[in-house]
Amino acid sequence: MPKQTVAEQFVDTLARSGVRRLYGVVGDSLNPIVDAVRRTSAIDWVQVRHEEAAAFAAGAEAQLTGTLAACAGSCGPGNLHLINGLFDAHRSMAPVLALASHIPSSEIGTSYFQETHPERLFTECSHYSELISTEQQMPRVLQTAIQHAVGRQGVSVVALPGDIAARPAPESPEEHALVTSRPRVRPGDAEIEALARMIDKAEKITLFCGRGTADAHQEVMHLAELLKSPVGHALRGKEWIQYDNPYDVGMSGLLGYGAAYEATQECDLLILLGTDFPYPGFLPKNNHIVQVDVRAEHLGRRSQLDLAVWGDVRETLRELIPRIQPKTSRRFLDRMLKKHADALEGVVKAYTRKVDKHVPIHPEYVASILDEEAAENAVFTVDTGMCNVWAARYLTPNGRRRVIGSFSHGSMANAMPQAIGAQFLDRDRQVVSMSGDGGFSMLMGDFLTLVQYDLPVKVVLFNNSSLGMVDLEMMVDGMPSYGTSTPSTDYAAMARAAGAHAVRVDKPKHLRGALRDALKHKGPALIDIVTDPNALSLPPKITREQISGFALSASKTVLDGGVGRMVQMARSNLRNIPRP
Repeated sequence: MPKQTVAEQFVDTLARSGVRRLYGVVGDSLNPIVDAVRRTSAIDWVQVRHEEAAAFAAGAEAQLTGTLAACAGSCGPGNLHLINGLFDAHRSMAPVLALASHIPSSEIGTSYFQETHPERLFTECSHYSELISTEQQMPRVLQTAIQHAVGRQGVSVVALPGDIAARPAPESPEEHALVTSRPRVRPGDAEIEALARMIDKAEKITLFCGRGTADAHQEVMHLAELLKSPVGHALRGKEWIQYDNPYDVGMSGLLGYGAAYEATQECDLLILLGTDFPYPGFLPKNNHIVQVDVRAEHLGRRSQLDLAVWGDVRETLRELIPRIQPKTSRRFLDRMLKKHADALEGVVKAYTRKVDKHVPIHPEYVASILDEEAAENAVFTVDTGMCNVWAARYLTPNGRRRVIGSFSHGSMANAMPQAIGAQFLDRDRQVVSMSGDGGFSMLMGDFLTLVQYDLPVKVVLFNNSSLGMVDLEMMVDGMPSYGTSTPSTDYAAMARAAGAHAVRVDKPKHLRGALRDALKHKGPALIDIVTDPNALSLPPKITREQISGFALSASKTVLDGGVGRMVQMARSNLRNIPRP
């Protein structure tokens, strides 16, 4: 029986850890690994056009499953292209193993052709980044990398020279036990009791929820009912906490709407549940604040805490709920629900004014129709920029839909590559990429990946021939927009030339039919929608202290286009207020 190579051992270990696909671009130092993948049925090689897309695809897969995903790049420039997608995966807490193949081991340190030092380059976007120098070292380094990625929820990078990958593996290699899932973390009794005492003393309590409430919807709703608390959320908490929520007061932060900001400012006690909310300017300065988070390093880094509770949100609330006294007054909750409904009603009128006849098409109208036509279990991937705004305000969560974006890293061009990873997970599940023309054109080559693998991703392209978010940034700063406009491009014609179903829509009356046809199409499809670049207005109140960098644009953005079906939810919640 032929001896196993290091590359084969590497691939077998990935397969045992649950990896089913390796995304990347083939080449030189990576060839032994790719050939090992070719000769196994346990893992598929997914050929992308750009390694950045490989990292985005792996990150999306890991976010959707919570399990390890993997990508790879060849030596030097090849693995350098991974770095932006890996930053996004790492900041999204997605467990991803990246293979950075390397130049021949004997040439390291001699300024050899394509030489870089990947074990150094990737340290900022990983929990673990190490070089394998000998074949004997490989199994333990790879095991350690996997355990870092899974256990700490982020990226691990292994640099492997091509010549070492091609060598025979050591005789009788040890088969290490692999960590493939994380444990539950329960806080100590002292923290639970301290939180219960603070709750019992407070009169007005607001819950503010993030991604960490993903499996705790029932517990959060139970707590809100006991405390008569309004429930707000950050963008990454929207999909987990807004649905079936009679206490919903909307979203705070840069894309916020409704009464979430007021609810966090006017309470006696603010409880942050599973959120590393990045904008301190939106958090209160003089209220009591408690934060519950499974990542200890997140506790207190955005605001001054009265109590830090280290634990999973679900486990914490299960321990907490039996120890607190129910509140009897709904006065604060009902006032916030009324403010929330009033705030949403105020923007609905603008949205309903002849929007179905407006040319160029209002992007809000596109998002609203897409929300109505998309499947109840659709996965949406969302480009950074104005597509974030449309997703935040128009996609209706229901506990089955998923929304993936570069919400922490804020990269352009993330949506379509993330859709690749999402669709490979389940070809029968509807995956919709909400792409801006700026982001789409940046990694447009990987539309060919959709066609090559016949992935039925639907790219809904908001084409306003500009970098709309940057336009807004400049406007807010009093600068004339410059360098943001692009030539009008018929992306549908390009997609058809590549062999995909594609249609260009420039009139609102054709929109619903075009979306419906594309969503029914069995293969990849692109709907190129010519949208109005001037569909924004400035809010009546926002402070400069709440704005910095990228945030400048989004926090200054309030849409005349309204908030989609959220107003119906707000009206429904108002009916829950007891009448005298």
